[in-house]
Amino acid sequence: MEPFGDYERHDATGLADLVRRREVHPLELFEAAARRIEERNPGLNAVVYPDLERARAAAAAEPREGAFAGVPFLVKDIGAAVAGLPYTESSHSRVGYVAPADNEIVSRHRRAGLVILGKTNTPEMGLAVITEPALHGPTRNPWDPDRTPGGSSGGSAAAVAAGMVPLAHGTDGGGSIRIPASHCGLFGLKPTRGRSTWGPERVEDWLGLTEQHGLSRSVRDSARLLDATCGAAPGIPYRLASPSRPYADEVGAPPGKLRIGFTRRALLDERPQDPECVAAVEEAARLCAELGHEVAEVQLPLDIPVIVDAFVTLAGVQAALELGVSEQLTGRRVRPGDVEPVTWTARLIGDKRSAADLGRALGIMRDLGLAMAAFMEAYDVVLTATTAQPPWPIGQYDLTGGQRAMLGVVGRAPVGPLLGAVVKQLSGEILAQMPNTPLCNLTGQPAMSVPLHWTPAGLPVGVQFIGRLEEEGLLFRLASQLEAARPWWDRRPALAG
Repeated sequence: MEPFGDYERHDATGLADLVRRREVHPLELFEAAARRIEERNPGLNAVVYPDLERARAAAAAEPREGAFAGVPFLVKDIGAAVAGLPYTESSHSRVGYVAPADNEIVSRHRRAGLVILGKTNTPEMGLAVITEPALHGPTRNPWDPDRTPGGSSGGSAAAVAAGMVPLAHGTDGGGSIRIPASHCGLFGLKPTRGRSTWGPERVEDWLGLTEQHGLSRSVRDSARLLDATCGAAPGIPYRLASPSRPYADEVGAPPGKLRIGFTRRALLDERPQDPECVAAVEEAARLCAELGHEVAEVQLPLDIPVIVDAFVTLAGVQAALELGVSEQLTGRRVRPGDVEPVTWTARLIGDKRSAADLGRALGIMRDLGLAMAAFMEAYDVVLTATTAQPPWPIGQYDLTGGQRAMLGVVGRAPVGPLLGAVVKQLSGEILAQMPNTPLCNLTGQPAMSVPLHWTPAGLPVGVQFIGRLEEEGLLFRLASQLEAARPWWDRRPALAG
């Protein structure tokens, strides 16, 4: 069957409408997506576990039910277990493990009619904001293949930006949806804590920091995907109210006059941001004012060293937990050579932090949520840069020889002072890349990256809008207003469309 020639002219919602009206067959969509993966993926390395034969069979079954009936889709190799496909999280420690069954989020994807064509690249265990794992090699940004698409949902973002699929699955534990959305010119929303599901294996992930959702070109695709996948499993400690109406109905609805606070400064780093990221915030603030919103510059009440230490503790504990899961899944003991040096160091951080340290970090996370809730009584939304820099070159954050030697010493003898020095150095480097996104993972607030700015070199730079807890509907209303005022649909890299 011939591929559908107008594949990239439609978002996922539009493609599904064509399928339901029988104007296009799901197999035509599959062939269009498969051809683009075969042509474009070798240069980008976005899809690491293709599953095209089973996807072809699924499309041939003519799925015509669900919000995304017959639409091609990719899932990230973190958070989404697909029956019969490897589930490695880009780690040598899990090579050989194949998921025996879909987990709940993938089951919801299938019930929505999505046709899964494979799994996308990630950094190891999702512990970086670049997608350059030793296991699979780097994923490249379609806007400039010498630059990163970000991470940890970098493979998914690159695939969507390159036109392989109209939307893809992502997870976000410190900005892992929003950062690649910013770097790839896409829309990406992290939902409120507890809005998605980690079942049946887990009640939550990353100690409550992480949520699942997706990356898309259009706002309405994101809203419909959340409608199709939201809802916590029984027993989860975060019981959210059901939305008052479908998120899809929020798209295009007037947001009203919003009180928007904005900041040119990074949230969790004292260093100045790149001028292009500052310009992106300033342009977005002016646009919001032109749209009738009340806009004011603000300074958030954040104790940066305390917050950063809590986040490092939680991430380290999670790394230790993840390597324990690797041992359970494979039956093999994880040794230093089985994982990348930073992952092993993160595990050491988790192992060395005490129960009291973890308790303090969780307490800081909860106190920060209370402080932000109080701050946002005066504002409906807070506007920041999504990242502190435009997309950086592949390899920019590779370890130097000296850093590798230092991590090797720490791995053999993780004494307190030396490990503390390593933690300080790594934390500083990480914050240079992602100073604005982890806040909402700690507080649980919803936040979105919106593609409103491009550099003179043609690189996308997103802006972040932070909402109050459970107010994804307001974010979708604002996002669709911005999308109508400054459309980004036709802005895409040369190899797409």
